Amino acid sequence: MKSQKGFTLIELMIVVAIIGILAAIAIPQYQTYVAKSQVSRVMSETGQLRTAVETCILDGRLDLGTAAGECDVGATNSNLLDGNLPDIDDPLTETATIEATFGGNAAAAIDGETLVWTRDAEGTWVCTSTVEANFAPTGCGAAAAAVPPPP
Repeated sequence: MKSQKGFTLIELMIVVAIIGILAAIAIPQYQTYVAKSQVSRVMSETGQLRTAVETCILDGRLDLGTAAGECDVGATNSNLLDGNLPDIDDPLTETATIEATFGGNAAAAIDGETLVWTRDAEGTWVCTSTVEANFAPTGCGAAAAAVPPPP
């Protein structure tokens, strides 16, 4: 008589339960990793625009646009942004703002949030973001919450 070889139903159920537990732990961690990497990517993409805006300010080309004498920062589309391009306020007073709103293919956890680079008149750039703290990259603090006026 030949003995049969194989797994019992209990053994298979235990393996399926272990895989389910591992998936329950791994999937949220992966989603957090994806969102954080997308925020870092947008921070890098918009951060590169600072150099172009700074060059335009130093060259005296303070109006953004494509006509002669105006500044063309060379921004390209990003599939992580709502509207695909970051908004750049005209640096007419040697201050500038580069604002990116997450949308498009961005993770659901950061959809609609913003990342903003702001330049003051002294030439200092500061990054702020409205994304949750666990998604925010190093060097980009939380946006200041609006403080209601005193009663």
